Amino acid sequence: MTLFRMAAFAALVFATSAQAADMAFFVKNLRKEAVAVELFSRDRETVWPGNDKVFLIDPGSQKSVPLTCNQGERICYGAWVDGNDQISAGVGPDNDQPCDTCCFICVEHSTETIDLVP
Repeated sequence: MTLFRMAAFAALVFATSAQAADMAFFVKNLRKEAVAVELFSRDRETVWPGNDKVFLIDPGSQKSVPLTCNQGERICYGAWVDGNDQISAGVGPDNDQPCDTCCFICVEHSTETIDLVP
């Protein structure tokens, strides 16, 4: 491969790869029960925290959840009462519920707030 072709290939790869961005979600549990939360990418098959884990938030508590995502990626939350996924919010525990207000865009150095209400 000539030097020119290698440079052109590198430029193409760089131009089409997603830029990583660090952002945070500030989750407030205003319920009287502990709540499990996952964040789902709508643009790729990624879940935070991943590996069959959840963010567990005690009643009346709040948690800051930092994550690295792709700039411009759509991220939706799914939340449910710990131990009872029939009581859920956002896109739910399986990322399969319709939701117009539970998705956010990944923006570098931004923080989004999620209020989980009864």
